[in-house]
Amino acid sequence: MRRLTTLALGLCALAALAAEYRAGPEDYRAYLNRLQAGDRLLLAAGDYTRGLPLHGLEGTAEAPIVIEGPAEGPRARFLARRGANTVSLTNVRHIVIRNLELDGQNLPVDAVKAEGHARYAHYVTLENLHIHDHNASQQNVGISTKAPAHGWVVRGNRIERVGTGMYFGNSDGFAPFVAGLIEHNTVRDTLGYNLQIKHQRPRPEGMPGAGQRHDTVIRRNLFDKSAGGSTGPMARPNVLVGHWPLSGEGTEDRYLIYANLFWQNPTEALFQGEGNVALYNNLFVNHHGSAVRIQPHNNVPRRVEIFYNTVLARDEGIAVRLREGQPEWPRVVLHNLILAGRPLLGAEARGNLTGALAEAGRWLIRPTHAIEGLDLAPRSVHPCEVAAHTASAAEYPEGLRDHDGRPRAGCSLGACVGSPCPTSRETRTSWPTGVGKIYINTLDKSAQTCSLNKKNFPIWPGSCLHISYTVDG
Repeated sequence: MRRLTTLALGLCALAALAAEYRAGPEDYRAYLNRLQAGDRLLLAAGDYTRGLPLHGLEGTAEAPIVIEGPAEGPRARFLARRGANTVSLTNVRHIVIRNLELDGQNLPVDAVKAEGHARYAHYVTLENLHIHDHNASQQNVGISTKAPAHGWVVRGNRIERVGTGMYFGNSDGFAPFVAGLIEHNTVRDTLGYNLQIKHQRPRPEGMPGAGQRHDTVIRRNLFDKSAGGSTGPMARPNVLVGHWPLSGEGTEDRYLIYANLFWQNPTEALFQGEGNVALYNNLFVNHHGSAVRIQPHNNVPRRVEIFYNTVLARDEGIAVRLREGQPEWPRVVLHNLILAGRPLLGAEARGNLTGALAEAGRWLIRPTHAIEGLDLAPRSVHPCEVAAHTASAAEYPEGLRDHDGRPRAGCSLGACVGSPCPTSRETRTSWPTGVGKIYINTLDKSAQTCSLNKKNFPIWPGSCLHISYTVDG
């Protein structure tokens, strides 16, 4: 162990005395209970067989507790063990966990879990984790919260061959997941959901951010159920989001779901939702069944806005189903490009382009059956109602840009205004953030890409400069 001073540069400079610990598979457990705000535990590459129990640890917003493995090269690999979840979170705040491999070895445990007996697990960041082979059953989950959880960031993770990819909240609605950010993840080959966020009953007292409206943002992820999913009564959509509380705190909270690729599901729809949902700039491709279903689950759809999506589906494209006699809420389906067996059902729709799935090659550049080479950019521009476009889209983050961040000139239909769309899956789902070093991006205008730490990733023109930094010294 060695001590040092950590200088974190943000909008203003802040110096804080903290500790940095270096440990390996034999001694890392000795450091867990001593971690305090601002401390970092750096784990060496190797196999860890005794789990990562994090109980009662309290960082701060300015000085989180960070636990991380090597960013490159051989990884710190945690091997699952029977009878215990690998990363176990109980009564924690402001914890960052990154650069780990969590190998489930097909044992009946979860990879990361906020335990059900915890009172809370707030402000947890999970970044650049490789979670795999937790598929002993559909109930085994890559990332799970069974306690009240506020302010989670789930970024740049790869989750594959698991029972359920991410499962936030409890089945009874009493473990709310609030103000989450789920971005740049690849989730594939799950038995059940790639992602489910459970409905919420009235929230417990003491949750952060009381009196405010919160958004849970789901953006720039790949949700892929092309292989390995359950069939029959155990079949699940790629993503399902449940309603917000029906009274008290959280009734006006929203899901903002944009710039994702929902890819194939042989047994269910790609997306199902209720409550307050904004669904925009997404790509939905399902050659086996339906794409988008807005419908009652534990309650009913409320405020729903679905715009600027490109939808390819064998069966239903966008379907909105309500309960008879339910209250009137704004529900708009606007400026989507929908090529499906039944493009639109039950929606207050205007300004959409609809057609049959067989016509996809007429409208789109390369609507392939494989992600590799896929390009859903339109062959020509399809004008739409600019006034309606501005009113609906300007309210939302990146609502006036396309799936890959290109600005929309006026109004257009579907998720894409330029080619290729989507850009490379590798660059989109492992977007580097530069945490731990100073990186300054440089723009290659001809290629419309940004160079960052020897990686290229797509940007929108003119917005390349992006600096993420913390300096250790």
